[in-house]
Amino acid sequence: MSKKMIETLAIHAGQEPDPSTGAIMTPIYQTSTYVQDGVGETRGYEYSRTGNPTRTALEGALAGLEGGKYGLAFASGMASTDMILRLLNPGDHILSGNDVYGGTFRLFDKVYRRYGLEFTYVDTSDLAQVKQNLRPETKLVWLETPTNPLLNITDLQAVADILASHPNKPLLAVDNTFATPYLQRPLELGADIVVHSTTKYLGGHSDAVGGGVVLNSDEHYERLAFMQNAVGAVPGPMDCFLVLRGIKTLHVRMDRHAENATAVTDYLSEHPKVGRVIYPFDDTHPHREVAKKQMRSGGGMVSFVMKGGVEAARKVAENAEVFALAESLGGVESLIEIPAAMTHMSVAESELAVDPGLVRLSVGIEHKDDLIADIEQALDKA
Repeated sequence: MSKKMIETLAIHAGQEPDPSTGAIMTPIYQTSTYVQDGVGETRGYEYSRTGNPTRTALEGALAGLEGGKYGLAFASGMASTDMILRLLNPGDHILSGNDVYGGTFRLFDKVYRRYGLEFTYVDTSDLAQVKQNLRPETKLVWLETPTNPLLNITDLQAVADILASHPNKPLLAVDNTFATPYLQRPLELGADIVVHSTTKYLGGHSDAVGGGVVLNSDEHYERLAFMQNAVGAVPGPMDCFLVLRGIKTLHVRMDRHAENATAVTDYLSEHPKVGRVIYPFDDTHPHREVAKKQMRSGGGMVSFVMKGGVEAARKVAENAEVFALAESLGGVESLIEIPAAMTHMSVAESELAVDPGLVRLSVGIEHKDDLIADIEQALDKA
């Protein structure tokens, strides 16, 4: 596809009308295997773990959205993360942000550390810490920006420049789940690999689980594609179809998520029971200027700390009505959770432990007045 704006790419990238019927929507190719015209003579597909036309369309869409050469789809965001680590060897060092999704830390600390990979966790928004903790054996820098759940922002271009001058030129991998390619395109800022949980904003409707990887390197794509087939952590065609469906409205949804999140942030900032509100585009955010430089808007995630601590935080979460008490994020419906007791339990007892009084909101696309009224009544009961 020739150069198009992302709003157009969201609807068309990687997808052509079905050649056999002209169907405008990519069909759900619900098949495990494909008839061959002769021994070893396929029509492009042989077995659906190796490749499936619905998955091919999704992979093209992911690449188009991120402005990358290659896209790969996986069964979950964690499967995508796992594949990136399989590019490394025992003894390699990974420099990671110190505020990452709990499942990411669990994979790093409880799985791959046993196989000889070494990890250091630092505040990657502090470029001095990034420089000071790079080693000769550092092969990968892993970033989230905004981070989960503290919504810290890392200057991607600055980190990419640091790594470009390092003797080993470590890979820069960015989990872009919170921002989405509509708000931020890490490859254009110097990243080597972009990772997504497509379960979240890309799918957008809380009805599919998946992951994605986008990159430009021929070498790394060939290795990842080989492992995608060899390991087999691939999404089924129905999940691929649902994510494709969700991507078509990504830009419309993200604008509404950000509009509502801004309104909720403004309300929380004035509430006497709230000690701190965290939102990337808010005037009080310490990395606001970096966020505005590399992001289109602040996105749909808001975190805040209750002055009353853990008990007050739990009461807010349990008394919300429009905001559903649930893990995950990025759907059209608003969600509320306590990271320390839910999505980030795996980092308790570690240097990445989360304040138990922190509340995380995934602000949906309902009417903002209803969302604020719901937060108000939940805070009244805290």
